[in-house]
Amino acid sequence: MRMHLRSLFCEVNLLNGLSSLVHARCYARRREPFPTKVSHYLNRAKLIDSIRLTLRSNNPNSSLPSLINHRLFDSFVLTHALRSAPSADSALSLVHAFEENSSFSHTHNTLHALATVLAKAGRCSELKSLTDAIRANRFGTVRISFMNLMQWHAAARDLDTVLQVWEQYTLESSHLCTESYNIVMALYAQMGKDSEAVRVFQRMIDEGSLPNCRSYTVIIEHLVKSGKLSEAMEVFNLLPLMRVKRTLKQYSVLLESFVGSKRFDELRILADEMQVDGILPSKGLSLLLQQRKEEGILGDKEQLLRGIFPDERIRSVSYSIDSGEEDDDNDNDNKNENEGEDEKINDAIQCDNVDGIHLKPWLDPRSLAGALRNWSPDEVAALEGANFVWTTRLICKMLRNFKTPEAAWSFFCWVSNHSGFTHDIYTVQRIMTFLARHGRTDLVDTLISKIRIEGMRLPFSTIRLIIDFYGISKNADAAMKVFNDDRILCGPISNVNLMLLYSSLLRTLTKCGRNSDALDMLDDMILNGICPDIQTFSGLMLYFSQLGDIKTVQKLFAMVRQSGLEPDAYLFKVLIQGYCKSNRAALAWRLFEDMKNSGLVPDSATKELLVKSLWKEGRRREAAAVEESCEEINTVLPLALQGHEWTVSSADLTRVYNIYSNSFA
Repeated sequence: MRMHLRSLFCEVNLLNGLSSLVHARCYARRREPFPTKVSHYLNRAKLIDSIRLTLRSNNPNSSLPSLINHRLFDSFVLTHALRSAPSADSALSLVHAFEENSSFSHTHNTLHALATVLAKAGRCSELKSLTDAIRANRFGTVRISFMNLMQWHAAARDLDTVLQVWEQYTLESSHLCTESYNIVMALYAQMGKDSEAVRVFQRMIDEGSLPNCRSYTVIIEHLVKSGKLSEAMEVFNLLPLMRVKRTLKQYSVLLESFVGSKRFDELRILADEMQVDGILPSKGLSLLLQQRKEEGILGDKEQLLRGIFPDERIRSVSYSIDSGEEDDDNDNDNKNENEGEDEKINDAIQCDNVDGIHLKPWLDPRSLAGALRNWSPDEVAALEGANFVWTTRLICKMLRNFKTPEAAWSFFCWVSNHSGFTHDIYTVQRIMTFLARHGRTDLVDTLISKIRIEGMRLPFSTIRLIIDFYGISKNADAAMKVFNDDRILCGPISNVNLMLLYSSLLRTLTKCGRNSDALDMLDDMILNGICPDIQTFSGLMLYFSQLGDIKTVQKLFAMVRQSGLEPDAYLFKVLIQGYCKSNRAALAWRLFEDMKNSGLVPDSATKELLVKSLWKEGRRREAAAVEESCEEINTVLPLALQGHEWTVSSADLTRVYNIYSNSFA
């Protein structure tokens, strides 16, 4: 279902504010001929296109010198030209031509782009030479991190070097980032080293690094690749309970596998879940399923996937290069260099050709959104002149990269008035969550009213994200309104999802300091037959213990016991730390005894805090008892306990680990 928003945005002059916003925030013009950042961006894009075409021509060396000497050539142009190079050789030829020009020098972005190209091409020797030169300060202040090195060598599938860098990173850092584990685990999985990949995941959780959505993507891909599709779905279905976002990559891997194995009932369920999560399918997934349909694999089942794909329309773009002096504004490119070229090229008709080669025009949504941040009349005019054909995917990418709600809202309203484009649920949910994060409750309410009128259904994930983001922008009343009045917009909600929604609201209320409202909502939750999970209780107990409200903490702990939930080690840790920091070491010691009687042990940091607090309060006998008890365990205390307040319990992590490890036992 599409959303007809034009009438809404024509009313009251775009909510009595858009017109004044457009004219009030005019961008201070640069010297001609590029009076706006948009026109500067478009001219740079044209130059990047020329370089891309030249690198693919029969004789690139004849044209590169003139392009490099172009008045607009700078580090931004070079960075994106390198990322769009068709091969490592063509990228190196561009760099060699560039280095012959003494007017410019390499920057952080150009060197990182070159390293990424070399890594993806498996050019290990050139990559090593480049990184050695950077570390030897041959390029001035440009620096590379352990993570840069791990990512590049992993892309080159150089396992030995990745492990060497990781070992050095381990020696120099007290806490490794989650992505470092992900890189090693993914590389082991790709190379068929199953048990090694499982051990890396175990090490991750044992060392206290909380797995993120990419960690689970690696696991799901590994299981599917190994023919363990049912096990992959088990992990996938656990993610919402762990408050982990399910990603397009995960859906794509599973959908492809279900199509290939003709498990159409599960395919339908997965397609429904994709809509609940509000995931916009990728072009690659759309093309893949179309190919499978043409091959006859889907048979008459292709209708199962109708409704989750946005409509496909003709896509075109055109822009011209102006003459005149160069804009001296030196933009810094911050684009994620791990994104592929398909993220930067617009769905468009062929822009030009050299030697019979046709390419789609280059487009970078992040840079274009940055150029539109002031949304002046001149910028809008330049954007109009570019003749972009706006698609759902492009709109979502643009909205993701705006920095201010004013600019995002202006763009959202502006594009809604273009013929050939109508906002759908994907673009609407993107702008709604962005506005909620920035506290623009008035605009969110406007969109919700329009959704009611149109009879649209919001994805459940959108309602939950709005409530979560109202916690960031400290809008408790708005969050409660969405929970009480607007959650019906996503249709029937299962008890599991309702529990997650309550948990999000409770977390938002605590972030806003609405203690009594949080406790009232907890009572309402239980009266409605929805039992909080252990991580919701741990989040509430941590919050109230930090306030020194021990009475409420004890009440919550009693509710845990009454609900039949089994406290895990992480919950005991939260309580012990809370009591110690509130100078209630005696209560903390009693909890330690309960923990020990349950067969659980604290981590070393919690034990040390408890002993220190008992000594501080003069309870030397209890402090000695804690030390003796930990020695009697006759094992090294864990570095960290599995789990995290509000998000994941140790039981969930253990369940995922067991599924993963048993699949390769």
